[in-house]
Amino acid sequence: MTRRIIFLLLPLLLLLAACSRPAEQIRLPMGYIANVQFAPWYMAVERGYFAAEGMQLAFDYSWETDGVRLVGAGELPFAIASGDEVILARSRGIPVVTVASWWQRFPVAVVALEESGIRTPADLKGRKVGIPETFGASYIGWRALLAATGLKEEDVTLEVIGYTQVANLVEKRVDAAVVYANNEPVQLTQAGYRVVLLPVADYAMLASNGLITSERMIREHPQEVRRFVRAFLRGLEETLKDPNAAFEACRKYVEGLDQNEAVQRAVLEATIPFWKEEPLGWSDPAAWQATVQVMQEAGLLSGPVEVEKAFTNEFLP
Repeated sequence: MTRRIIFLLLPLLLLLAACSRPAEQIRLPMGYIANVQFAPWYMAVERGYFAAEGMQLAFDYSWETDGVRLVGAGELPFAIASGDEVILARSRGIPVVTVASWWQRFPVAVVALEESGIRTPADLKGRKVGIPETFGASYIGWRALLAATGLKEEDVTLEVIGYTQVANLVEKRVDAAVVYANNEPVQLTQAGYRVVLLPVADYAMLASNGLITSERMIREHPQEVRRFVRAFLRGLEETLKDPNAAFEACRKYVEGLDQNEAVQRAVLEATIPFWKEEPLGWSDPAAWQATVQVMQEAGLLSGPVEVEKAFTNEFLP
């Protein structure tokens, strides 16, 4: 009888023991400042989804943190990174892998004021276009747009303007600007300007932001990867179901949200459609292949990339 009681109680004892273990502390490089665009992560923490998996997150917004390098070197288990960052890293021999594609639509776009007369990519010919930099997601999106619409580099005057697209457009120093579709166009609209938006995703499929880990983590700690992905996707799902609750969760993390609430609510509203896909977190092989091709044609890769090793869907629920 005693042995039977012990046998029946064993699962409960194991569960209690697991619950009593201290949560694993995980530093997560975000790649950007605290922002409403990180709402799914804030929801996952505030609703206890990471805690339920035995994890406690510390968000790292530092510009100095090279999340891709640290994950590839095994110094951190996870980071947020864009598809082009993963591809670039793998071309340099850094073994990082996207395990959940958070953004399903590539968010880069070209925006112009309505008064400019620009309505289609063809209207950019002979115009001056501002771009933050000639590398990274903005540049890759720009190159993909050119390739998809038949424009040549010499058809447009491309000017590096940093992240001053709104000011440059309003002051008419450029005719159009490469932006994030969920950010600068929202700011312009909120300020009363009428804009024309040309989303890259309407013309080309590209891999965007996601959760990355290393090949070593996948090989040696697959259950930890699975638990982390599961917690994040629960936060993403709840954000899509209840954007108002997600916005409220952001208040704890995003400084100055109360003073800029109307714009930030509009940014979150404009961002949510970029995350929707069934199943959540899915990586589209065609989008990854297209991104590699654009980067190769732009001369951005240091070596060959086996695209099928840059991402995996095996950890999705």
